Amino acid sequence: MTQVTIHEDGENLVALLSGEIDHHWAAILREEIDERVRSRSPAKLILDFSGVTFMDSSGIGLILGRHRLVSTLGGVVIVQKAPREIKRMLSIAGIEARE
Repeated sequence: MTQVTIHEDGENLVALLSGEIDHHWAAILREEIDERVRSRSPAKLILDFSGVTFMDSSGIGLILGRHRLVSTLGGVVIVQKAPREIKRMLSIAGIEARE
């Protein structure tokens, strides 16, 4: 089962993602993350992919859409701890993932 746990870290929001991110789950994750982003306007939204076991192109859309939302609020999105297979997909899409 896919899920997201979101917590605050100072001015930042950290979203710990786990499970599979496909078209169905990306929409659910988007709603949960966007609700918190809009209510908090974080300086950084950190998307932690350490628990993600599968991701298709919907995951790329999830990241890019959050980037668009957070940047309109004056913040930045950081992708971190992506598994090697997902990191490769992010690289092809031009998205940098931190360790």
